[in-house]
Amino acid sequence: MVDATLRTHKLHDLSHFGLRISVGVLFIVHSLGKFNSGTGGFFTSIGLPAEMAPLIGLLEIIGGVMLIAGVLTRIAGSLLAIEMLVIMVFLKKLKSFSGQNGLELELLIFVILLTVIVLGPGRISVSHAVKKIPRFMQ
Repeated sequence: MVDATLRTHKLHDLSHFGLRISVGVLFIVHSLGKFNSGTGGFFTSIGLPAEMAPLIGLLEIIGGVMLIAGVLTRIAGSLLAIEMLVIMVFLKKLKSFSGQNGLELELLIFVILLTVIVLGPGRISVSHAVKKIPRFMQ
């Protein structure tokens, strides 16, 4: 019988860390625009209250930092994955895969977040260094 285990090679640890960093940085950079005064108008145009812009911005900044640091990655990844799912279903309405209002970027981020949720923070993380954080909270 074939044993299906994850490899513990350093390259795998680095690639997992790279996934966390790339998505974390993407969320942090994307969140910075949500604190501008003009963003409220965009939120109202899509049917959301303007007051949600800074809240979603905070979710993206805090979640991005948590992903990069490797602290509570499953919780942060879950909240950000829910945000991506809401964007795909309610905002973009699953209209097309690519082109204008396409889902390709959101879907890619969603899949990466699901991978991080399943695999956890990995070895290159604060959670792994501390080792006292319960597994379900990593």
